Amino acid sequence: MARPRRSAARPRAPLSRERIVEGALARADREGLDALSMRNLGRELRCEAMSLYHFFPSKQHLVDALVEHALGSIEFPDPGLPAIERLRGIFLAYRAMAHRYGRIFPLVAVHRLNTPWGVRLIERVLQAVRDVVGDDELAARYFRAGGYYLMGTGLDETSGYAKGPSAAEPVDDEFIARECPLLARSARYFQRSEWDRTFELGLEAMISAIERSARAR
Repeated sequence: MARPRRSAARPRAPLSRERIVEGALARADREGLDALSMRNLGRELRCEAMSLYHFFPSKQHLVDALVEHALGSIEFPDPGLPAIERLRGIFLAYRAMAHRYGRIFPLVAVHRLNTPWGVRLIERVLQAVRDVVGDDELAARYFRAGGYYLMGTGLDETSGYAKGPSAAEPVDDEFIARECPLLARSARYFQRSEWDRTFELGLEAMISAIERSARAR
């Protein structure tokens, strides 16, 4: 009786920058940033870690690529929209990116973007702000203020409240109700179901401030 023939092993896809970035994103999404090393990534991709260095001379080069990949997914609004609507759309698209890449967003938030790709992105967003306010100084200040809001929101929603209590011995609901009655009454508005509404409240406050500055000029 003839033995059944073994199915041929599926050939391994050749290494490329794109495949390495995808593998790093998958590992970070599954096990967190702490598990991301060139050695672990090599095991993920079934190759020697040294092979990765042909594409990325160091882990920092890989980190740069991960950040660019995440930020590159931001969908910029239609350039035909009014300037203020384009700016609002950029805020919303950035927050969506933060949630899409929540496990690596701490990297994205603190990366200085001092690469050719990064500074061009900064220039593009800075120009979107200037198109509204019509002034270099105001554009720079609102660009920074908007970054504070977006990065804080992204970190809080993907790495802060999203992960639950951080303390070794978190207080329980009874303690909060007894010691912090206002917090107890407000807690419902901190829930995930309320995040969109709270974000939009802050966004509209900033958009209104930018519009007032533009009109004042």
